[in-house]
Amino acid sequence: MNIALAQLNYHIGNFDSNTAKIIDTLKTARSNGADLVVFAELCISGYPARDFLEFREFIDLCEKSALTIAAECTDVACIIGIPTPNTGPHGKDLHNSAYFIADGKVQQVVNKALLPNYDVFDEYRYFEPETEFACINFKGHRIALTICEDLWNTIENPLYMIRPMDKLIEQKPDMMINIAASPFAYNHDEERIAILSDNAKRYNLPLFYVNQVGAQTEIIFDGGSLVFDKQGELVDELPYFKEVLTYYVLKDDATITPQQPVTLMPERQSNIEQIYRGLILGIRDYFYKSGFKQAILGLSGGIDSAVVCALAAEALGAQNVMCVLLPSKYSTGHSITDAEGLVNNLGCMSETVEIKSITDAFETALHPQFEGLPFNIAEENLQARTRAVVLMAMCNKFGYILLNTSNKSEAAVGYGTLYGDMCGGISVLGDVYKTQVYQLANYINREREIIPQNSITKPPSAELRPDQKDSDSLPDYDTLDTILMEYVEHRKSSAEIIASGYDEATVRRVLKLVNTAEHKRYQTPPILRVSPKAFGMGRRMPIVGKYLS
Repeated sequence: MNIALAQLNYHIGNFDSNTAKIIDTLKTARSNGADLVVFAELCISGYPARDFLEFREFIDLCEKSALTIAAECTDVACIIGIPTPNTGPHGKDLHNSAYFIADGKVQQVVNKALLPNYDVFDEYRYFEPETEFACINFKGHRIALTICEDLWNTIENPLYMIRPMDKLIEQKPDMMINIAASPFAYNHDEERIAILSDNAKRYNLPLFYVNQVGAQTEIIFDGGSLVFDKQGELVDELPYFKEVLTYYVLKDDATITPQQPVTLMPERQSNIEQIYRGLILGIRDYFYKSGFKQAILGLSGGIDSAVVCALAAEALGAQNVMCVLLPSKYSTGHSITDAEGLVNNLGCMSETVEIKSITDAFETALHPQFEGLPFNIAEENLQARTRAVVLMAMCNKFGYILLNTSNKSEAAVGYGTLYGDMCGGISVLGDVYKTQVYQLANYINREREIIPQNSITKPPSAELRPDQKDSDSLPDYDTLDTILMEYVEHRKSSAEIIASGYDEATVRRVLKLVNTAEHKRYQTPPILRVSPKAFGMGRRMPIVGKYLS
C-alpha cells in the first residue's frame, strides 16, 4: 500500500481554505499513486478551535467540508480529523474524531479516547472520550488508527487509566497511524520521537505519525511528522516548520520504503535554532491569518527590540516592518546610533518621534497633584506610556500591528509598564528568557552582523531615569533566569530551589515578584509559545492568591 503523509498548515474556522488545501493535496497524491492520504488531527476545523466548538453551525460546516472532500475520494482514500456530534445519550456534545473516507463516502469513524486537559490543552471541556475501539480494514491491511494523545500514555507516570493500543492490538492490526496536533516546544521533538518509537517497539508494528504545522495565535505547530518501522527505528522525519507531502510503500512483510529521499536530520537542531524558526513561523502566521501585512515596534537600541525587529523582518519582509525610535531626555546617544545601525542593516522603514515634550506635557498637567513629591516610578512610567500612545496612534492611522518586545524574564517579575512597553498585538519574546535573547541575537548574527554588537554587549537599561540599569532592580540575568526556570518550567518550590544552592533571600524575592506580577500578565498580549511552560493559557494562576506572594 502506498501511503502519503500530508503535513499541512491549517487555519481555524477557514473552511474554504482548509477544504481546498486538502482536496488539492488529495489530487496531487492520487496523481503520484497514493492509495491512502493521511491528514492531521482536527484538520477540518483547525486546532484549537476552542469555544467555536460550542456553535452548532461550526460543527455543521465541518461536516459539510468533510462531505465535499469525500466526493473527491473515488479512487484514493484519506484520513481526516474532524469534530463530530456525540450521538450517545450521555457525556459531552462532541467527539474529537477521525474519518476514514474511501469510495466517495465516510466508511468509518474513530474517536479520540485520551483527552489532554493540562497546560495549553482543554479538550475535556468539549469532547467525550471514546471507550470502544475498532481497526480499519483497507486494501488487505488492518489499520490501528489513533489520535495524538492516544499514544502518549506509555510514559513512566501514565495520565490515563487505559491505553487504546492495548485494545486495538487484540484485533491483530499490521500497522499504526496516529494523527496529531502536537504543539511546538524547544524540547519536544526528542520526547515525541522517544514516545512514538516506544509504541512501535511495544506493539511490534510500523507507525505513521502526521502532525500539523503552522501557528494559531500563540500556539505553534512544528510538523516533524514521523515514520517508524516495527522495531521502533526511525525511517523518516519530515521537515520542521514547513508544509510537505511525502510517500511510503508499506509491504506485506511490514517493511517501509520511502518514495523520496528521507529527511532524517544528521543531528538535532539546537534549542535556539528551533526557537528562532518557531518565532518566525509564529509571527508570519499571526499576520497572515489575521489579514495584516505590516508590523510596527518601538526600537530602543537595546537587544530585545533589536531581536524582535530582526525576526519580524525575516518573517514579514523588511519592507513591512516600521521601526519607531522614541528618544527621551534619558536616552543615550548610542541608543539612537545602535537603532539606526540595525535599521540600515535590515532595510526596514523607520521614523523618529521625540517624546520629551509629550512627557513634559503630562508632567506639567500633573504638577498640581505631584507637587512636592520626589521623582519615582510614576514619572518613569509616563515615559513608557507616552511611547505606547505614539505607537498605537501610528497603528490606528496606518494599519500596523504593534509587536510587543518584552522578554520572559521581564514578564515573570513584572519588570514592565502596563499600557506602556507591555502593550501590543502579539508578544514575540514573552516566552524567551533574557539569557536566551542574547543567544538569539548571536544566532541572528551567525553569518554577518545584523544586530549591532553594542546592542548585545552593553548593559541592559530601560532608560527611564539617569544611568538606569536593569541590574539596579533585578538580580543578574544568569541567576534570575535559572531561578525562574526552576519555578516556572520545573514547578519547584522555594524550598527545593534554595536547597539546590541558590541564595535564600534572592529566591524568596524572585518568587514574590513572580506571583505579585500576575495581574500584569493577565493584561499582556498573546505570547508566542516556544517553551514547555509559557505564560498565558498554559499557566493559570490566581491574581489574588497569597501563596509565595
